[in-house]
Amino acid sequence: MRIVKRGELKVVTLYPGEYYVSRGNVVISTLLGSCVSACLYDPVNRVVGMNHFLLSNKRYSRHMPMYATEAGRYGINAMELVINGMVKLDAKRENFHAKAFGGSSLLQSLGRPGNFFCVGEVNRRFILEFLNNEGIPLVSSDLGGHRGRVIRFSSNDFSVLMRRTVESATPKLAKDEKRFWLKSIKEQEKKIEEPDLWI
Repeated sequence: MRIVKRGELKVVTLYPGEYYVSRGNVVISTLLGSCVSACLYDPVNRVVGMNHFLLSNKRYSRHMPMYATEAGRYGINAMELVINGMVKLDAKRENFHAKAFGGSSLLQSLGRPGNFFCVGEVNRRFILEFLNNEGIPLVSSDLGGHRGRVIRFSSNDFSVLMRRTVESATPKLAKDEKRFWLKSIKEQEKKIEEPDLWI
């Protein structure tokens, strides 16, 4: 995470796996490929939050609800972190609204098959299912496609400025995301293998 202050405005850049919440004057930005960001806000109490996550799992099922999958558990955790962070700043869940971005099929445009091939679709499915199940209205979204996105979420008016990355940046973005995906799988498998000790 990188934070830069410009007078009273704070500009926060998120990297994969991070989130940020605030009730101050802030712009939160990130670069998305297959990853997804949920931009959440409580317009009554003027609290905002955003995350950047990638559901990591070796196997995905098209027919099973995302909540029931191993990957879904980590998505729920990513969402609850930002939601709980906002609640700590006096946001109310019943006031929440959301905007969602990302979930590109980067590797499809490169013609590379494999489990990572469908990760954008999995992330899109998850965020839509999560918001629907939690009763959080999705005000706007831009999900899917074959190019990355840069988004900037402003606490001032809850707007999101989005621009697509140039096609020449796709191979590098896909390579970086695949590396993060593989690293996340290793970390998650390690957590599963470590037993809980009750003392």
